[in-house]
Amino acid sequence: MASGVAVSDGVVKVFNDMKVHKSSTPEEVKKRKKAVLFCLSEDKSIILEEGKEILVGDVRQTVDDPYTTFVKMLPDKDCHYALYDSTYQTKESKEDLVFIFWASESAENKMIYVSSKDAIKKLTGIKYESQADCYKAVKDAAPWQKN
Repeated sequence: MASGVAVSDGVVKVFNDMKVHKSSTPEEVKKRKKAVLFCLSEDKSIILEEGKEILVGDVRQTVDDPYTTFVKMLPDKDCHYALYDSTYQTKESKEDLVFIFWASESAENKMIYVSSKDAIKKLTGIKYESQADCYKAVKDAAPWQKN
């Protein structure tokens, strides 16, 4: 816990599900989360933002690449934490979990998000971390930005 903010059990479950790929059937793979947004609740705990997720099955049905779709989910005037399950090519296919702290330039609640992000970062398994305050910065992210 940091700054009195706790991570909800639902966030821990989503985080663990994203980092451990137990899915084996094609139907289970389609239900796996590709990206999720987290926010602070009124009682100051980090929770899953309702309706703000991309499923692996949804990725195959969109025109945009998954990362572009994810960036479009970020709110214009608010802060959020996000997890993105990145897939990219090196000599082999790689999947890494990316933590993104989104703090829109016009957000008024930045201080509580900044002081609370360590609570969620304590969850193990994050390969990359990024912080952005504008869409260009989040779009220009590191090696995991595509798919």
